[in-house]
Amino acid sequence: MSDFQILDASRETAAAAHPKTFYLETFGCQMNVHDSEKVIGTLTQQGYQQVQTEEAADLILYNTCSIRDKAEQKVFNRLNDYKKLTAQGKRFGVLGCVAQQEGEKIFERAPYVSLVSGSASYRKLPEMLVRLELGEKRITGLDDRQTDETFETEFTARTNRHRGYITIIEGCDKFCAYCVVPYTRGKERSRTSTSVLAEAQRMADSGYTEIQLLGQNVNSYRDSEGKRSFAELLAAVGEIPGIRRVRFTTSHPRDFTPDIVQAIDAVPTLCDHVHLPVQSGSTDVLRMMQREYTREWYLERISWIKAAKRPISMTTDIIVGFPGETPQDFEETITLLAEVQYDAVFAFKYSPRPNTPAITMADSIPDETKSERLQILLDRQREIQRANYSNHIGQTLEVIVEGHNQARGQVIGRTSQNKTLNFTTGQPILPAAGSYLPVRVTKSFPNSLVGESVA
Repeated sequence: MSDFQILDASRETAAAAHPKTFYLETFGCQMNVHDSEKVIGTLTQQGYQQVQTEEAADLILYNTCSIRDKAEQKVFNRLNDYKKLTAQGKRFGVLGCVAQQEGEKIFERAPYVSLVSGSASYRKLPEMLVRLELGEKRITGLDDRQTDETFETEFTARTNRHRGYITIIEGCDKFCAYCVVPYTRGKERSRTSTSVLAEAQRMADSGYTEIQLLGQNVNSYRDSEGKRSFAELLAAVGEIPGIRRVRFTTSHPRDFTPDIVQAIDAVPTLCDHVHLPVQSGSTDVLRMMQREYTREWYLERISWIKAAKRPISMTTDIIVGFPGETPQDFEETITLLAEVQYDAVFAFKYSPRPNTPAITMADSIPDETKSERLQILLDRQREIQRANYSNHIGQTLEVIVEGHNQARGQVIGRTSQNKTLNFTTGQPILPAAGSYLPVRVTKSFPNSLVGESVA
């Protein structure tokens, strides 16, 4: 009998007396959220029970993000806060992008960490857990980031009963000057459209009504079977019986094509929302960022969206204070806000990231100036959103119920344009999560709507 077989038998006996527990905290994007669903499913299958606090867990895991400096630092701060728990025999693991980026350096910075694993190695988690239970102190899972095996794990614990994620493309070939993703997630590799549609069908059969297709550059999808373009795949998912909403994120402007807008117009289940990161409104800064498009080129894509038969909500990402950004460059970003009229902007101050080309550029813009520019941008965008959201007053919109605000007696809903709509029903029994209801908008704020359900 092998060590693994002996351990499996002893684990079953021990589990009956003391179930193994784990705590998992996720940092970063929706890709990380979905990766955590894979990790949770795998650990649950291995006999672990998820708990809600570090103190209650035998194994403490942090699924990390390295896109922003603060997100990365937050992980190490969290590790430092809870390192005292090692005296109680608890084990720590660092997963995800910071794990792939830093590798075994994490053991030097936080020697009480026992497991370091990038997303490409999650399929090997069962084996790594066995090694951990056998007493190994330092286990790494830092496989080749080019593997297609990152797409599918045998077990996925979906955390939302109505909305599910499907990763259709991993990695990035764009190599923007500021971005660490190509170095942590590897090059672009796409799933076959057959496997994507099969998973979407299984989700529909299980009662899911909303599907979100994920990728670092989701619209860079290239079907290795050669059957479907990204737009055709979108339409095919949207036509699966039982699916009422299909979303996708994040798109890259360089691969955004007119047929994506045409698909949104043609298939009602495709949500009328496009997230198209611009990063800067200045062509000079875009060149320094190595985005490989101009302001005018980007605005042409925006014109396709604005010409759609139904109004499509637009959101974006913007970085302020990139090395070399002049006051004039920043003003061009501000004028872009007015020209596009985004419904939301996710804006950040530039921070140097390891291994990226921009790390060699002089970060000459003072942090105080970055903060000032960020605040100016957010203030301008808030006024744009105030006007945009007020245009919905009097409209009746379909929402999916996401939860309840008991203190205010409101139901929390989300529109197909990805806008929060809090509403009242006038009924003693509130609608269940996952329900779809028509709601008339009666009031607006810069980031949300308020309304009343329509009988």
